[in-house]
Amino acid sequence: MNVRGCLAGLALVGLTFVAQAQTYGPEDEGRRFNDGTVVRCHKETVQKNSSDPSRVTGTVAGAVVGGLLGNQIGGGNGRKLATVGGAVAGGATGRYIQGQHQQNNGDRVVQTVCTRSR
Repeated sequence: MNVRGCLAGLALVGLTFVAQAQTYGPEDEGRRFNDGTVVRCHKETVQKNSSDPSRVTGTVAGAVVGGLLGNQIGGGNGRKLATVGGAVAGGATGRYIQGQHQQNNGDRVVQTVCTRSR
């Protein structure tokens, strides 16, 4: 096989890959392809959370409060351990609370998702 034939084959494979990576919208629903696949669409509820999806704010605030509370317990090395433990527990609690708040107050939108399948 010559170089030109190899390049043509690679180009054909590349175009096939690009065609399969295509996205489809509601206007494509029912569209049939030569390989027997059809574009099918369905509605899906998606939650759009606030601008802090990683819940960093709740984690940091909880860690600070937990560290301060833990620092009030014990003395010496026990105080240090309580401070670290309080920060870890407070961070986990703050993250959980912010997650619950976002879950309850987040915006829910319905999107149409279309995929190509047999």
